[in-house]
Amino acid sequence: MQGTVATYDPETRSGTLLLDDGTEVAYPAEAFAASGLRLLRLGQRVRIDHDESGQVTRLTLPTFD
Repeated sequence: MQGTVATYDPETRSGTLLLDDGTEVAYPAEAFAASGLRLLRLGQRVRIDHDESGQVTRLTLPTFD
């Protein structure tokens, strides 16, 4: 699944994403930490990993295969 960064708080290292259907999804600091990224920009596309409950567990940059 992919989404677009809607908000990012560099102090808490958490924020929200907008899915392609317009749904807003929050991501916790733990998901950002698992990404290995140093920062996110508003409007940046990310790939979203989540658990069975739908909680975001990791963000990564989408890549071309």
